[in-house]
Amino acid sequence: MEEGTSKSPRHPEGTVTTLPPEPHTTEGDPDPFQWDTREGCEVRQILDRVADKWSLLVIALLDRRKLRFTQLKREIDGISQRMLTVTLRQLERDGLIERTVHPVVPPRVDYELTPLGGTLHTTIRTLVTWTEEHQDEIAAARAGYDARAALEER
Repeated sequence: MEEGTSKSPRHPEGTVTTLPPEPHTTEGDPDPFQWDTREGCEVRQILDRVADKWSLLVIALLDRRKLRFTQLKREIDGISQRMLTVTLRQLERDGLIERTVHPVVPPRVDYELTPLGGTLHTTIRTLVTWTEEHQDEIAAARAGYDARAALEER
């Protein structure tokens, strides 16, 4: 198959040609594909981490407050203890949250956003606001797509 084309079960009549990315320019946004082609790219790794659904929820919950592990687990529907542990460790490693162990019995551990994590929360809040403002349009688009797909299957 040629580069820039894809086979899709939704398009049984053939291939769909996609446009190549625009070349990088010094004005405006950089080429959004340039980071994706480099092997071992840290930008891709960071985006994978912060765009993960569990990371987004943890960052959102820690906005301007400290929470304990059990509070986070209770607030995040569907997350396992292991996945929460892994997510918190990764976010701490990336400098987005801070883990504080209090020397009491039993030990108490609090999590909070670092200043860096707070800047990411601002971005997440913008994304959530956009989603809330456009959810009806997205629902209508999904319904239209599903109706067309159902017709194509018949």
